[in-house]
Amino acid sequence: MTRHPFDPLTPEEIKLSAHILRQHVSSSDIVFRVVTLWEPPKAEMIAFLDRENALRGALHKDNPSHPSRCARIQAYINKKFCEFKVNLDICNVISEEILHGRQSHIDSDLMRKVELACLADPRVQDKISQLKLPQNSTVVVEPWTYGPDGMNDMSKLLTMCWFYMRISSDPDANYYAYPLPLSVEMATETMDVMRIIHLPLSDDEHDEGDKPLQPFDQQNLHASGEYHPNLSTAGRRTTTKPYHVNQPQGPSFTIDGQKVSWEKWTFRVGFNYREGMTLHDIRYDDRSLFYRLSLSEMFVPYGDPRMPYPRKAAFDLGNDGAGICANNLKLGCDCLGHIRYFDGYLNTNSGLPIKLPNVICCHEIDDGIIWKHTNFRTGNAVVTRSRQLVLQTIITASNYEYIFAFYFGQDASLTYEVRATGILSTAPISSAPTTTSRYGTVVGPGILAPNHQHLFCLRIDPAIDGHRNSLLVEESHPLPVDAEANPFGMGYTTQSRIITNETGLDLDHNTNRTFKIVNESITNRIASTPVGYKLVPFYSQPILAHPSSFHARRSEFAKHAVWVTRYHDDEMFPAGRFTMQSIGGEGIASWIEGRGTGQSDTRAESDEFNGPENAERVLGDPSSVQNKDIVIWHTFGSTHNPRVEDWPVMPCEKMSVSLKPVNFFESNPAMDVPISTQERNCSVLVEG
Repeated sequence: MTRHPFDPLTPEEIKLSAHILRQHVSSSDIVFRVVTLWEPPKAEMIAFLDRENALRGALHKDNPSHPSRCARIQAYINKKFCEFKVNLDICNVISEEILHGRQSHIDSDLMRKVELACLADPRVQDKISQLKLPQNSTVVVEPWTYGPDGMNDMSKLLTMCWFYMRISSDPDANYYAYPLPLSVEMATETMDVMRIIHLPLSDDEHDEGDKPLQPFDQQNLHASGEYHPNLSTAGRRTTTKPYHVNQPQGPSFTIDGQKVSWEKWTFRVGFNYREGMTLHDIRYDDRSLFYRLSLSEMFVPYGDPRMPYPRKAAFDLGNDGAGICANNLKLGCDCLGHIRYFDGYLNTNSGLPIKLPNVICCHEIDDGIIWKHTNFRTGNAVVTRSRQLVLQTIITASNYEYIFAFYFGQDASLTYEVRATGILSTAPISSAPTTTSRYGTVVGPGILAPNHQHLFCLRIDPAIDGHRNSLLVEESHPLPVDAEANPFGMGYTTQSRIITNETGLDLDHNTNRTFKIVNESITNRIASTPVGYKLVPFYSQPILAHPSSFHARRSEFAKHAVWVTRYHDDEMFPAGRFTMQSIGGEGIASWIEGRGTGQSDTRAESDEFNGPENAERVLGDPSSVQNKDIVIWHTFGSTHNPRVEDWPVMPCEKMSVSLKPVNFFESNPAMDVPISTQERNCSVLVEG
């Protein structure tokens, strides 16, 4: 038996990959940044999966159709950033590229070095002394990746350092409760301080770095900013009784390696440094639905235009890595019930494997009623409760936590949910009474919580009964009043069209615009329409930054809510392969523009679907997406204008995207779910 082509690299494979590269480059100056699976070309995988499913999972080492097992390595070789493709079957490097002008993702070790170097600078220490901070307080420096603003050379790695104060010796004290009016630009490679910036304390204030800083206002000391139970003065409720999830016969799912089987679902779980959790070869009742699902990028641009806040623009996947930031999930805390965990493996700078335990949890939940009907003539009710399978991972990106979860339903629906929680990234503001700011919300004494957006992009690689699919856009429109056809003025019909070329599409709740991924070659016998799955989007605001801004140019995917592109093996990340200090022009809109032939095409989508800025776009055959191997990208998120109730830790904000069958089956696929009964569910009646 051998590893499945979708399975993440094992610790042994990570070590082997590093060994092969060392032999290849013959250099002792190697800093390994990424050692991860290089997924096989899709064309090879389709043939493999077809054969695998025909054999019902039987794999043989001598299987001639088994794709090569390859690793992707990104490393600094003699301080040059390079990428290598390593074939582990033949123990050889088969391709290499010097990544000119690119920067690797960051990690906690590097950020700790930046923090220490920043604090050690005498000029920084002088600024801190001017603040006259309370005795026994500790200054905390939080390094952030640098969001380009056109004011510095991006060929060198830079870091922005934001300053806070911790007033307790307890390391869990919330230092975000005391933002300091100080920021530092750091040259990361040399660990030198480039510039010290005074942060504004009012909307109209600007940096005056040549003047002394005003001493810290001692009246700003408060206890309301603590959240940890060891420090918080808030009492805990005593009214909440224990809640136990009991499955006396154990869970309904089975797991074989990375393959999960539950009810009629089967899929494989992956994990990598950048996307974190990935899902592959998703099937329902042996019918193919999706080749691959993942969160492909997320962007958090802040909306405060005052210098230097425009540099707060975080790509938490491309710059940090969801896998790198993944939490070690705990029983009884992050997941309840009967839990099965998946571990992840990344690498150290020396190329050794490092284990990340319990980065994904798998469990079942009750989801209320899935269907019910009461015959009002007899009074007899039939009710069936819904069970869902949950695959969940959680990341910590500095101040924020993000909970990412896939929910599999017994009705063949699949939901992706993001929950945002954690602590607001704060900024200093004058503590004068009645102080406000148009750029955020005052949540405590001297604490401004700036306005910002969370923009996510879910990458959907469909395989609806095969790999030749189309995107159908459907709208509901009222009929005009007509004496014969619509005399009462209440009729409406739907209008549909197949999208023929790569493009970005907008949402429209006024027409209930719906996006259906269909297989035009297979017709539903009952409805006489193509079988499909519909995307139920999360309605949210697109990016607010001006199209000319670096924020918008770097996050092309944030311009539209839905994109459709032709599949390409190397197009995985809609803001580009490398987001660290990127300046734009490498994302999904640029891919589409680059494939345009300039040849007139009367089928090009009009502004009713794209928005007026795309009305004149004409694309030729290279971007045809009708009845092709396509990818759907859904951009969604939150425009987070903070509330006082978000402090000191914000309650979860939930964002959900669903994929639901639409004329894929010939009846309700949940009709065979067991009927709910008291004998089965053993509920307890509370008397009185």
